[in-house]
Amino acid sequence: MKFPGGAALWGLAGAILCAGWGLCAVVAPVHAGTTGTPPAAGEFVTFESGHVRPMALSGNGLRLFVVNTPDNRVEVYDTAPGTPVLTESIPVGLEPVAVALASDNQLWVVNHLSDSVSIVDVSVSPARVVNTLLVGDEPRDIVFAGTGNKWAFITAAHRGQNVKFDPKLTTAGTGRADVWVFDTTAPGTALGGTPVTVLNLFGDTLRALARNAAGTRVYAAVFNSGNKTTILASDIGEGGITKPPPTTAADGATQPQTGLIVQKNAAGNWVDSGDPKTGTAARTWNSRVKLNLPDYDLFTIDTSGPTPTVTTTRVTGVGTTLFNIAVNPSSGKLYVSNQEALNLTRFEGPGTRSSTVRGHFVESRITVIDGMTASPRHLNKHITSYASTTGTAAEKAAALATPLEMAVSPDGGTLYVAAMGSNKLGRFSTQELEGDTFTPSAGSHVALTGGLPTGVVLDPGRHLAFVTTRGDNGVSVVDTQSFTEQAHVKMHNPEPAVVTSGRKFLFDASLTSSRGDSSCSGCHIFGDTDHLAWDLGNPDERRVQNPGAYNVNIPRLGRNTNLHPMKGPMATQSLRGLMGNGPMHWRGDRTGQGRSTGETLEQQAFQDFNAAFTALLGNAAQLPDADMAALTNYALSLSYPPSPVLNLDLSLTTAQAQGQHIYNTVTSDTLTTCNGCHAVNAVQNQFGTDGTLAVEGGGVDEDMKIPHLRNMYAKVGMFARNTQVAGAPDAGDQIRGFGFDNTGASGTVAGFLGAAVFTLNATQRHQVEQFVLAMNSEMNPIVGQQVTVTPANAGQRDVSARLNLIVARGKVTSPRAECEVVAKGVIANVPKGWVHNRGTDQFVPDKSSEAALTLTELLSAAAADDAALTFTCAPPGNGTRVGVARTGTAIRDRD
Repeated sequence: MKFPGGAALWGLAGAILCAGWGLCAVVAPVHAGTTGTPPAAGEFVTFESGHVRPMALSGNGLRLFVVNTPDNRVEVYDTAPGTPVLTESIPVGLEPVAVALASDNQLWVVNHLSDSVSIVDVSVSPARVVNTLLVGDEPRDIVFAGTGNKWAFITAAHRGQNVKFDPKLTTAGTGRADVWVFDTTAPGTALGGTPVTVLNLFGDTLRALARNAAGTRVYAAVFNSGNKTTILASDIGEGGITKPPPTTAADGATQPQTGLIVQKNAAGNWVDSGDPKTGTAARTWNSRVKLNLPDYDLFTIDTSGPTPTVTTTRVTGVGTTLFNIAVNPSSGKLYVSNQEALNLTRFEGPGTRSSTVRGHFVESRITVIDGMTASPRHLNKHITSYASTTGTAAEKAAALATPLEMAVSPDGGTLYVAAMGSNKLGRFSTQELEGDTFTPSAGSHVALTGGLPTGVVLDPGRHLAFVTTRGDNGVSVVDTQSFTEQAHVKMHNPEPAVVTSGRKFLFDASLTSSRGDSSCSGCHIFGDTDHLAWDLGNPDERRVQNPGAYNVNIPRLGRNTNLHPMKGPMATQSLRGLMGNGPMHWRGDRTGQGRSTGETLEQQAFQDFNAAFTALLGNAAQLPDADMAALTNYALSLSYPPSPVLNLDLSLTTAQAQGQHIYNTVTSDTLTTCNGCHAVNAVQNQFGTDGTLAVEGGGVDEDMKIPHLRNMYAKVGMFARNTQVAGAPDAGDQIRGFGFDNTGASGTVAGFLGAAVFTLNATQRHQVEQFVLAMNSEMNPIVGQQVTVTPANAGQRDVSARLNLIVARGKVTSPRAECEVVAKGVIANVPKGWVHNRGTDQFVPDKSSEAALTLTELLSAAAADDAALTFTCAPPGNGTRVGVARTGTAIRDRD
């Protein structure tokens, strides 16, 4: 449809952008024929975003749409030949993780890092992005429901720079999970679209969605739902906590005064683990727990009214980490793939003197939901060797680990599941799964060529299943009658070899555990954290000395360099952002002291984790040196995402600025400022730590490494502290059982700063909290952000302002480069791409024979064809790869 006014109004929009908004006022025009140089290619940035719904199949089964997450595209395959044939690649936002068809003519793509949804017209060739919706932080899934698929539902965290509401990060009782709802027929022409509603749910961040057959109900599952565990604080002056035995290490040293993990049982009591080894019964700790964990795992949305609404139906007991949902089209029963964490059990290691989680710390499950009843099904119930040192080959062959996306046959009789940790597609009779009568068997699995499967869609008419394989960024075709892999294709993959060769050692349970049911990703979910605490000490070991360096502002008096093997509960830490941050673990006990010439401290410190493959995963042996080096280099490449709290232009709110001033200038613990320990210097890659140790002070038996502060916003949701301090109030229902500090015992940052060691008043504590929650990271907050300029919105001031902001941030080089701006569109029926050269302020095209353009000229070129242009902030050093050259080199001509 021709936009009224055509190119003339687009030209006016360009003039407004450049003149009225100050973007191009000082830039001389670039004349036709002038060539440009794209920015030099830098290192690929690995975010390891987890797939949720990575494929969509057209109604006739002949077009398959697949997210190419590392290349920021959707690949379109012709499936008619049997072996899929690539027909086109559609540039979308950064880190796409889910796709869904509103109709065979329109594809919606969820861009995890860009906080956006690309609406793609696939009725034409080449396909093209016609609008970009801006949603909350890190969206993950999308489904369509309601009459005629009227509504689009998108999961996102309750935060982010694109939200138009206060996320209330410091307000108790606020849900941290959102579902954004758009009208598919009219998503809005304003900047980012116009949601019909944003549904807020009392849970942590959501991941998966599903709908019933009629489309009258949508189901939403909480990702890091938890398992009703929390931590009892070991407060100074309270006499500590009497823990179950053993109370000493192998050398006779008494365990340090630390906290204790407890769990709410079926009877409603908060109990510890006891000690099965010595026959010590679990004890009740109700008087110590100051919160309640309702454990809302799955929510239901009613789509039948004029506007979708959340019902009061909330299912509990589904699992700890919920991955995906499938609905039986015949019975309406739900299946939720999940992991259950066994973090109530204490200790790793051989278990000679105690209980142990060695080889059995998480269980892979599919939970059947019938109405309000959740019935978990352990996928590896055949394993009987958990009490033994290692498992058997037969157990490994029948195991399935990390179950992700599922698909149910049209008759409701068969369920297929992509088991990422097993490199397999599993198949179950739904009747046997519901009745828990199935027998785990390798005969019910198909091994997949590419490894690490994440998604599955069915083409029942041709008896095919398509499966995405993250191991090689590929797609497998499985014949569901013979249950064999028939074909496999690989997508273009820009990831470096250090990533592709090392990833499997994080996720592949068959490589890293003797039973084939557990891997490092069981706790480090998609390279991040499970948001739990674990007591992974080992009473069969002895004390050693910590050679780590202390912060220069900390006096020698009171230092405790003993590393006790019974360290007590510690919150799971992320594998992201480890490079350049010193020794690892909360105590820095992975010291890296044994590093060889040419090896960084962090490389050796991570390789020191090799012992965990036997002591925790229950493998028969540690990884060979070459494999551990591959895992190490992969892990050290992982990056934190941009802050979803800090303003896109790095400006601070009044409270954040006040908090920053206090952080940098006020002596907060009688010794130094906050920054004196928690160093913040983005140029030096310091976001709260310089890698040194701090003295924890009297009454605390262990010194800790000073932790970074980049992910504090992700820990919001526990506004309580479980203490026996007289008069401590009960906080009521909470979303999380673990909060801040090394054990997760502090419910808020301000609460942590209220400890006796600090001298800040209440106002100062809350101001510092605001600054800390907005802490920057390796990627500035503008990275990933998008705007699509369309014929319908080109003259809108908010669109102009957004584009100006993106281009302006792309020009910033000091104190560090913020992003590289790329533009994508289809002009004259040809897909085109540009990357901004900040030195010349030109957009350099993907054809070296074509002229570089100013922003005004670029918009005018699109206007002449009534075309939409999408601008994206790529990570520094990645603009050329994303914008104009798939190979990541300076060769720009399209392949």
